[in-house]
Amino acid sequence: MMAGNELYVGTAIGLIVIGFVAVLTRRNLLKIVLGFSIADTGVNLLIVSLGWLPGRTAPIVDDPSMFSDRAALAVNAARVVDPVPQALVLTAIVIGVGVTALMLAYVIRLYAVGGTLDVRQFGRLKW
Repeated sequence: MMAGNELYVGTAIGLIVIGFVAVLTRRNLLKIVLGFSIADTGVNLLIVSLGWLPGRTAPIVDDPSMFSDRAALAVNAARVVDPVPQALVLTAIVIGVGVTALMLAYVIRLYAVGGTLDVRQFGRLKW
C-alpha cells in the first residue's frame, strides 16, 4: 500500500500520460480534445499533490483569538500547508474550462465546414 501522496502523484502522472497518448494517437478531433482535458486534469492533480504535506491542515482561521497571541500564531503557521498551489489549480481549472470550450467550438465549426471529425481530412487547411 502506498503511503502519503505517492498514490496521487502516480495517478496524476498516469492521467498525463493517458491524455498525451490520446492526443498523439487518435485521429478523431473530439478524442483529441478529450485527451487534452484528461492531461489538464492530471497536471492539476499533480500540482495539488505536490503541495500537500503530511500532518498539516488547510490554512483556515476559525478562531479569531488566535491572532492575539504571537507565539500561538507562529506555532499554528507551521502546521498549515501553503495555499498558493491550491489557488493556482483553481485558476488553472477555470482557464482549462475556457480552453476546452474554445477547442470544442473549433471542432463544431470544422465539422460544419468539412463534414467529418477525422483530422487527416483537414490537411488542405495547412498554410
